[in-house]
Amino acid sequence: MSQIISFPVAGMSCASCAARLEKVLNRQQDVQASVNFATARAQVTLEDLATQLPPVLEAVRHAGFTPETTSVDLALTGLTCASCVNRVEKVLNALPSVQASVNLATERAHVSFVPGVVDAADLIARVEKAGYGASLYNQQAPDAQNAQHEAEWRGEWRNFLLSAVLSLPFVIQMLGMLLGEHTVMLPLWCQFGLAGLVQLWCGRALYGGAFHALRAGAANMDVLVVMGTGIAFVFSTVVMAFGLDQPVYFETSALVLTLVLLGRLLEARAKARASAGMQSLMHLQPRTAHVEQNGQWVDTPVEQLVPGNVFMVRPGESVAVDGTVLDGRSDLDEAMLTGESAPVTKTTGDRVFAGTLNQTGALRVQATKVGAQTVLSGIVRMVEQAQGSKASVQRLADRVAAVFVPAVLVLALLALGVGWALTGHFGASLVNAVSVLVIACPCSLGLATPTAIMVGTGLGAQAGILFRNADALEQARKMDILVTDKTGTLTIGRPGVVQVQLAPGEDPHTVLGLAYALEQSSEHPLARAIVAYATAQGAVPATITDFNAIPGRGVQARMGEKDAQLGSLSYMQQIGCPIDRTLTDGWQARGQTIVALALGGRVVGYFGLADQVRPEAQMAIAALRSEGLRVVMLSGDNERAAQAVARQVRIDEVVAGVLPEGKAAQITRLKAGGQHCVGMVGDGINDAPALALADVSFAIGAGADIALETADVVLVRSQLTALVDAVSLSRATVSKIRQNLFFAFIYNILGLPLAAFGLLSPVFAGAAMAMSSVSVVSNSLLLNRWKARRSWGA
Repeated sequence: MSQIISFPVAGMSCASCAARLEKVLNRQQDVQASVNFATARAQVTLEDLATQLPPVLEAVRHAGFTPETTSVDLALTGLTCASCVNRVEKVLNALPSVQASVNLATERAHVSFVPGVVDAADLIARVEKAGYGASLYNQQAPDAQNAQHEAEWRGEWRNFLLSAVLSLPFVIQMLGMLLGEHTVMLPLWCQFGLAGLVQLWCGRALYGGAFHALRAGAANMDVLVVMGTGIAFVFSTVVMAFGLDQPVYFETSALVLTLVLLGRLLEARAKARASAGMQSLMHLQPRTAHVEQNGQWVDTPVEQLVPGNVFMVRPGESVAVDGTVLDGRSDLDEAMLTGESAPVTKTTGDRVFAGTLNQTGALRVQATKVGAQTVLSGIVRMVEQAQGSKASVQRLADRVAAVFVPAVLVLALLALGVGWALTGHFGASLVNAVSVLVIACPCSLGLATPTAIMVGTGLGAQAGILFRNADALEQARKMDILVTDKTGTLTIGRPGVVQVQLAPGEDPHTVLGLAYALEQSSEHPLARAIVAYATAQGAVPATITDFNAIPGRGVQARMGEKDAQLGSLSYMQQIGCPIDRTLTDGWQARGQTIVALALGGRVVGYFGLADQVRPEAQMAIAALRSEGLRVVMLSGDNERAAQAVARQVRIDEVVAGVLPEGKAAQITRLKAGGQHCVGMVGDGINDAPALALADVSFAIGAGADIALETADVVLVRSQLTALVDAVSLSRATVSKIRQNLFFAFIYNILGLPLAAFGLLSPVFAGAAMAMSSVSVVSNSLLLNRWKARRSWGA
């Protein structure tokens, strides 16, 4: 039966593009296509959607166009282990055009697909058919989210507490047996009642999860636990009912299930702590804002603000949304945005960002970006995406988890069959099989990577380091070559006065006051640098008349009875002023731009200007080189200027005079042969091609510039020292992931044989299983000891 689908296509610029694409699609076997340029959509009739759609989408790409995709996040329920993750990913990725990644720690799925081929309802239906719950993820307010999690945790706590109370008599009975006291043995009917309540009431969620998994043709952690404890309970019930001469294991079924519930309770609490970094970000934005309405200040929910609203930020309050200061002066703590604790002074015309803390004066602010458009929301989205992604190091764990549960079931059957055959004791062999089922724990495998990534990306966000995905977090530690841009990366990106030389006998205040007066009306970067320098020196603008700007050369005016000119050296020569070539040639050799000031026909002062090197650049480069990185500087500037900066920051390898395309070519050259992991750091403007080609790319961008799409890592702090911290955090996180995977694998490698050979009782197996996931998550939480380096000058 044929199916008709319609999907959006990007890249068509005219009707001929649509005609060409339609022709390409109709060449596909058993495909009928119609492409509409006006709606930018392709309508395709297929005989077999599953097999024909991938070639159709590939044909669209081959023709030079792009099938547009969209993405959604699904909130999942019923996930208990890595096997569940693999099951959900498998059923979602089986849908046409779907790419899904499921995160056990966050219990969410990030799914991208071509709209028109499938939709969110199809995704949810497929997950539910697999035996799990799914709904569109809706980010709640932090307080509501915490209240929901707290309510769920209290429910799980009450369930565990009931199970523990019902299991307590078994603990007393076991202690009595260890001490040789058999008088405390519970009657069989009492054991049956207590264990039955634990199994059928306290463990009802486990039974429900196992039922859904088996109905979908899969097996997960719930299946193992239910089989192990259920077999012990049923066997004991049969022995009791028929009076068989066999031991009973009611205490095993009850205590193991109680320990499993305890483990899940501790795991849930530890996972909540792992996401504390994200929660701290979400708590930064205030709930209300003081909005100006008809001359009065009215408290308004932040969700109701729109661009253009004017609101007040009082001392001690957080900024509600991004905006521009209209009136007032204050110091703001922007640590949540940049990771730096030093307050930043804000006054009229400055930008402020949601979540930053106002410390001193009051500010009157006009909203510019609200809701999902604020910088804070962008940071939260980026961290969520990173936490929901998978690192390549997790692939081994995923492959193991895919076959883990079936392998454990086979091992349990072997333990039962072989043990019974060799010993002739069915009861003892059954206990060994139960131990195998109970101790097996794919949960630790599923949590090893995502919990470490959650903690690592949360710490990065708090330090002003935003990793776009888990691969970026992993790749940063592998980097052995770092390519850095010059302007805006190693340097501040704007000129400043670095040297001043006055003619003999000239008064500094008079010269600076004249320069101030001549340049104060200009918006040229060099003019603004001279004005800033004069202001810093306490100069007062001189009185001038007959001001006139000479485009491309400089400015002129009169001060009293004398002509005054300020401009380039060529302008000075043009008006007949002699130049001190010894002085100017030396400054130019150091990469400086020279502006001269003439009064009465002679030069009275020289100003040497240069793009100022970032104060921390030399220390950051030294730190990177000490970590074994080879640092290369690429610059579009001339060789002399590039070498001048390179000498200051102590970079030996410099490639100057390269256009953006040339920078990309240099990245390709360094990557040739695949022997090096090449990183690129730039300001994200003209560096986009090179950033896109690098194995891992870093963008230096403050404030609203965090939306740079080409970089894998955004350094919101706008300091190169943040790059050193990013590499350090990457190495710490990947080290923690490897530790977690080692613990998860060694636990199962050692535990399963011990259980199979009868060297581990089911109760101890249950306790070990309960603690395995907790230990992995707790080990991830130790990553919180990592701190961004603050005292670079120390």
